[in-house]
Amino acid sequence: MPDSPFDLQPTKPALDEYQVLFDKASDGIGEAGGFGDPEQWRFDWERSYTRDEWLDQLPTQGILTRLPSDKLAKVLEGVGVAVDAIGGSFTMSYTTVAVTAARTGTL
Repeated sequence: MPDSPFDLQPTKPALDEYQVLFDKASDGIGEAGGFGDPEQWRFDWERSYTRDEWLDQLPTQGILTRLPSDKLAKVLEGVGVAVDAIGGSFTMSYTTVAVTAARTGTL
């Protein structure tokens, strides 16, 4: 992003970054009582995007939601050029993780 004050270079895989949150959710379930042992469910999946689909989605994500319109336009232009350079579409890999626990008693 132009003039970004953030270092957006990942230092480890995103799933590792989010594991802290999953563990915190599991701990909270355990502390609440009334539930069995928490389980984590992981689902890996993919979604193919055209250039236009990706550019429609980008402004709804993270820090991009707070960019002024002129800077967002620069980001979208650059991303559009990059997607065009690889053929106009690509496939993104995702991982969805859910933390669940069965209720053991009545509330």
